[in-house]
Amino acid sequence: MRGKITLVVLAFLALACSKEGPGTDRGLDYSYGRELPHEMIVLGDRLDNPYTTENMTKALQSLYPTKADRVDVKTTHLYVRFLPRTDRDVEMLDSLNLMLTDHPLDYDIVVDGDWYHDPSVPEGSVTWQYAVVPPDFIFPDMEYEVIDECYISENDAATRADGIDWEAVERESYILTGNADRIPVATKADSKVQPSGRITVEDENYSGGKPVGVAGVRVCCNSFVKFDQAYTDRDGYYKMEKSFSSKLRYRLVFENEKGFSIGFNLVLVPASVSTLGSAEPTGVNMTVTKSSDVKLFRRCAVNNAAYDYITRCAPQDLDLSLPPSDLRIWIFHKLAASSAVMLHQGALLSQKDIKAFLGDYASLITYFLPDITIGAASAPDYRTLYSSTVHELSHASHFSKVGLDYWNKYILYIVQSFLESGDMTYGDGSGASAGYCEIGEMWAYYLESKFFKDRYGGTFPTFGTSYWFYPQIFRFLNERGMSVASMFSVLKGDVTSRQALKEALMTSYPDKRSIIEQVFSRY
Repeated sequence: MRGKITLVVLAFLALACSKEGPGTDRGLDYSYGRELPHEMIVLGDRLDNPYTTENMTKALQSLYPTKADRVDVKTTHLYVRFLPRTDRDVEMLDSLNLMLTDHPLDYDIVVDGDWYHDPSVPEGSVTWQYAVVPPDFIFPDMEYEVIDECYISENDAATRADGIDWEAVERESYILTGNADRIPVATKADSKVQPSGRITVEDENYSGGKPVGVAGVRVCCNSFVKFDQAYTDRDGYYKMEKSFSSKLRYRLVFENEKGFSIGFNLVLVPASVSTLGSAEPTGVNMTVTKSSDVKLFRRCAVNNAAYDYITRCAPQDLDLSLPPSDLRIWIFHKLAASSAVMLHQGALLSQKDIKAFLGDYASLITYFLPDITIGAASAPDYRTLYSSTVHELSHASHFSKVGLDYWNKYILYIVQSFLESGDMTYGDGSGASAGYCEIGEMWAYYLESKFFKDRYGGTFPTFGTSYWFYPQIFRFLNERGMSVASMFSVLKGDVTSRQALKEALMTSYPDKRSIIEQVFSRY
């Protein structure tokens, strides 16, 4: 299967404007202004898990020797690990929607990093995946191991009125298991707190350069097997539901609440993960700038551009078709060109001969591949990343409207142009499917220019006007009273040339006939 994935990536992803394969962008890269290693996590000693049912029982007996015999500490969670050995195992484990990590939760982390591979698992195979599940969890038919039975009192409603201070019991368990150093001094005798904070990023060309929120990303935290997560709001604020009293390991997961993810962290996490390191249980606040880790800065900028674009697709704003759900965006840091190949949605892979070659692996391979690629090598600032991202998301909305058959012809034209010219141009407009490219790029360059103007002000940009197609057509129609939604409404599967676009506009909007004639006669 991995050989087939590689072949597909090389044959299609590389040619269709995204020039780098998977596995080169594995996340975990920032901690309070300093870079963290991008290599494998280095584990230290195994620690005594304070949340095991046995350890929590001992802590209860230590603090409440007269009450302990009357309180039954029942297991609330299982700390487990899975070893997916086959493609079927991978699909099955992914379908369970568990919060998985590729490293054990009960070891000291000597050197943080972006991935871990168990030395007992052969290279090239999926490593052990760790999770916390309820005690009645139905395990899938694959190799797994229950490591610990655990008791997390906050999730056991029956214990809240029993006269036991379970926060104190939890802290006592940390002390008895040799983990007292993980409890901040200020909280050793205090109540737990719900971690909260704000994650922001600087856009030096917007709003006077004031930091803006990193919107809709997941902030995750854990201490041993106790996890929680929360999405940031549009201004970057987050607050966990659970309370903690120990130091936590924080990380950003770029799987956005708007339905898209950025990057790919190994096999079973369809999003890049950026560690924020270990910090107090009160939460972390952070502002990402161009002087921060470059990967984190780019992820935040692309995230916000995609969040902004999808928000503006709403009926009360631009009223555009949303990009497909579960949209996959990859950032390539050493390459310049971007693309909307829509491979995760099935583009190209739906072709009969390719599908026959892939056989039973077709759906699984689709899971691994991106829809949009952002080339960041020539993106020196936030606004350049914003512009590229909006351009490709404009394509994604167009894809939602026209479907796979249209998109296959579009992408294959790009591939053919590349093969004939030897560079990443749009050809000269003479190919059999050039009209698909013409309409698609006219629309994307126009919408990119509009979003850029709306955000940064100044004169209306001229993105794409040096090519053989004319995004100016949409600009001038809009300036003469035709809404963005009205123009987009005609971009159906049969609009595959400039002439077809003109006819569709005049059919749908006969009252604008003179304006349409005027604009198209100019271009």
